[in-house]
Amino acid sequence: MPGNSIGRVFTITTFGESHGRVVGCVIDGCPPGIILNEEDLSEDLDRRKPGQSNISTQRNEEDVPEIISGVFQGKTTGQPITIIIKNRDSDSSSYEAIKEIFRPGHADYTYFKKYGIRDYRGGGRSSGRETAARVAAGAVAKKILKDIKITAYTKQIGKIKAEKTDYEEIENNNVRCPDRDAAEKMQEYVEKLKKDGDSAGGIIECVIQNAPAGLGEPVFDKLDADISKAVMSIGATKAIEFGKGFEAAELKGSVNNDEMYIEDEKVRFKSNNAGGILGGISTGQDIVFRVAVKPTPSIKKEQLTITKEKKEVAVNIEGRHDPCICPRIVPVIEAMAAVVLADHLLKQKAQCS
Repeated sequence: MPGNSIGRVFTITTFGESHGRVVGCVIDGCPPGIILNEEDLSEDLDRRKPGQSNISTQRNEEDVPEIISGVFQGKTTGQPITIIIKNRDSDSSSYEAIKEIFRPGHADYTYFKKYGIRDYRGGGRSSGRETAARVAAGAVAKKILKDIKITAYTKQIGKIKAEKTDYEEIENNNVRCPDRDAAEKMQEYVEKLKKDGDSAGGIIECVIQNAPAGLGEPVFDKLDADISKAVMSIGATKAIEFGKGFEAAELKGSVNNDEMYIEDEKVRFKSNNAGGILGGISTGQDIVFRVAVKPTPSIKKEQLTITKEKKEVAVNIEGRHDPCICPRIVPVIEAMAAVVLADHLLKQKAQCS
């Protein structure tokens, strides 16, 4: 099963299944001498872990990371860093009844067609549980980025949109929205869907501040292309846009172009419609992108599907699932952005030192 690694200089490989013994990652290319311990990983892992509120899955995982290689006396050695996170509360009993059934909206059918076998216990490798390893790797990447700050948040759930952007508010509500009023409406909406046995999708916005100009490699390793691949490799994501994104298709060039000028002998831009990236290379402005997140496919409403024997059946999914993935995917998106930025930053230093 190839395709478990990402990055050229700063490379991460994730491993493990939803109901296996552990999930984890191997990080190669991390510079030596960086102070690193398990506590550095726990803050972001705690933001991703299940059971945070009544609108997240009630699977009770502590997500305690263990660094088992690549760190000596509290500092990275330059050797591969291996991190494991034990699965302590996996309950496979709910999946026995549907082990021959392909769940609508999941990767069950496609995994079976590709490999001829699948781990039906929570989706195995295709489960969102795999993202815990990504978040651990992202926490290491953030240590390399230093002053570069990555902030993701829930911009929209269903048709409810945030109108304000108060970063201080993000971690003060269950949906991780920067608008308190919108957050309350989002919470109510998700709670209603949960009672109805249904789920909601949404949009996550991510802002990267203090990224230097010059990151990105033309032609195929553009910064926005690599961020797109990293973010779109998260199972629940369905679309991504930078800056004005799809709205740019409706604008004139005279409106969409970010005019440039000099102030205090520094290059400035009158706008940031490009989202901080031109020609695949960072401009030094904030890098801004938005990600569409699909509704959780595991719902308790009855749906039509098929079995491995190609028989049509009705199914509703039992077990513990998030009625909306948005709040817990926020740190995952931050992590994947950090991994890509660390990779490009190290490449830039190697080329231009």
